[in-house]
Amino acid sequence: MSKMENSTGAPEIGQGKRGEDGHIGYLLQQAAGVFRLRMARALADLDVTPPQFAVLTMLSAYPGLSNAELARLALLTPQTLSVIVANLLRSSAVVRHAHPVHGRILNLELSDAGRQLLARCRDRVHAIEAELVAETPPDDIGAVRRWLVRVARQGGGTLEEG
Repeated sequence: MSKMENSTGAPEIGQGKRGEDGHIGYLLQQAAGVFRLRMARALADLDVTPPQFAVLTMLSAYPGLSNAELARLALLTPQTLSVIVANLLRSSAVVRHAHPVHGRILNLELSDAGRQLLARCRDRVHAIEAELVAETPPDDIGAVRRWLVRVARQGGGTLEEG
């Protein structure tokens, strides 16, 4: 067995098509998957999932969003968001208020408990992010951020549009 392969014959992360010779899309997916797994592990004892963290983060930044707006910002399908919001309402992390003009629209906001929970989650996620960029020059981090935003803008749609 070569140094590039594990016991199944598949290359290790960073080797072959899982390394610099891999397709950009695959490498993005691989990195996102590893980051998501690390987040899930870091937040597990708080009973928060990575999608719930995204929802809490977006509600903190943009209070008063509707479910539809929140689904777009958190990169979730409306169906997934509905389940997440139901769980966050049940745990008292978020509250609903009637829209001031459109009574049928319900806006979401973090509760005090939700803000406290998000602060605990942020500490853990920020620690993971700091590890990711620990040995990366600030100019390179800026370039990666600009590239990622450019890639997202090129997508030209949202998850619910398919």
